Amino acid sequence: MSDAIPKFTVPLSPRSREVIAAVEQKRGYTLPYHRMFAAHAPDLLANYDQFYESLTLVPRVLTPRARETVWAALLAAVREVHGFIHMKRAIAAGLSQDDIARAVTLAAVTESYTVAEFSGMNWSAWTLPTDLEARYLAVFDAARGPLDPKLAHLSALVAMGARRQRQGTQLHLKHAFAAGARADEICEGLSYMLIPCGGNTLIEAVSYWEAAAAAGLVPPPY
Repeated sequence: MSDAIPKFTVPLSPRSREVIAAVEQKRGYTLPYHRMFAAHAPDLLANYDQFYESLTLVPRVLTPRARETVWAALLAAVREVHGFIHMKRAIAAGLSQDDIARAVTLAAVTESYTVAEFSGMNWSAWTLPTDLEARYLAVFDAARGPLDPKLAHLSALVAMGARRQRQGTQLHLKHAFAAGARADEICEGLSYMLIPCGGNTLIEAVSYWEAAAAAGLVPPPY
C-alpha cells in the first residue's frame, strides 16, 4: 500500500489533480499506477476507477460475505500478495478469520485436483477417474465444512478458472448449479478474475462454461 497523500515530481494538469484527488478521497489511499495514470493519462484513471468500483465494490447479485469469500479463494489461488486489501474487506463484510481460512483452504484443495486428473489420465487401469473424482469431492466437502455448498463450489470454480484448469472448472460448475447457483452469480464470481488474471484468462474460463453447456452438463452462460 502506498502513502495516503499522492506525491508527484512532475507538474499536474488541473484534470490530473481533480482525478487523483477523487480517487484518494474515495479510497483513502492511492496506488502507484493511480499516480502514474494521474500524471500521464488522467481520463484513463477516471474511467478505470469507475470500472473497478463497478466490478468490485458496487453490490450486484452476490452478498458482501459471498463476494469476499470468492475473492479470498481467487487471490489465494493466484498467489496475489496485494490481495490483502480484500482480507480487510472480508472482515468488514462480516467474515471471521476462520471463514477466510476456509476460503483459502478451498483454493488449496482445488490444486490437488490436478494430481487426481493426472493419475486418472495416465494410470486409469489402477486409479479409475470416477473414483478419483469422488475422493477429491470428499476432501473438498471436508474442507468446506459448514460453508454453503453453492458458495463453496462457486469459489472453487473461480479458483480453477483462474489457473486455467478446464476439467476442474467444469466439475465445480456442475456442482455449483446442482447446489442452486444461478448464471448471474457465476458471472459475477468469474468477473473478478479480470483484476488479478486479465481478460485472456477470463476468456478461457467462460469458454469452459460454454463447452460444459454444449455438452448438456450445465445451463449456458448466455
